[in-house]
Amino acid sequence: MPFSLIDYCFKDIDLLDTALTHRSVGKNNYERLEFLGDSVLGLVITDALFNAYPDESEGTLTRLRSYLVKKESLSRLARELNLGKQIKLGAGEMKSGGWRRDSILANTLEALIGAVYLDSNFLTCKDVVLSIYENELNSLDVERVGKDPKTLLQELLQSKKMPLPIYTIVDEFGEAHKKTFTVSCQVDGLSQSIEASGRSKRFAEQSAASKVLEIFENTN
Repeated sequence: MPFSLIDYCFKDIDLLDTALTHRSVGKNNYERLEFLGDSVLGLVITDALFNAYPDESEGTLTRLRSYLVKKESLSRLARELNLGKQIKLGAGEMKSGGWRRDSILANTLEALIGAVYLDSNFLTCKDVVLSIYENELNSLDVERVGKDPKTLLQELLQSKKMPLPIYTIVDEFGEAHKKTFTVSCQVDGLSQSIEASGRSKRFAEQSAASKVLEIFENTN
């Protein structure tokens, strides 16, 4: 059966049906195929990066692969494929909008990759995966992708031979188990410190660093 979203024709329609079935429907669901697809995806992306970037270090290749196969990247690709509308969900998950949830979208896409692998062979599955990831792979920014805002800001300032940013907690409130932190980020050259809030000190610092990066990018 042709599955136009990934331009692949399944010989075993049951594999496709299983790959699109969430566990809320019953025992015959995508979880085992997801397990398989996760490994196949990792190998295909590792191979693609290894060949595309022969001069990059293991650390850089690992960072790029982690970015490409993480839940957020998979769910974004699944949305681009309009995969959510194809997922079979139990009544509860359907009512709560499970087809929009990152985890379900990412898991379904991995299951679909596992199903293609079982229905064909590794080389065919590799072609399908590379087709899905074509734009992602062609537009990778090796220097930035997968790096958090604090790291990017530090590298930017170092490249300009400027002092490193200073992060300071200016406020925290809420119960012990769900506090909100407000952090300021002070950078030489900015007339005032930039503040941001988050559910943890680290998250707030990352958010503040992201705001500072935006300022630098908009002024250069």
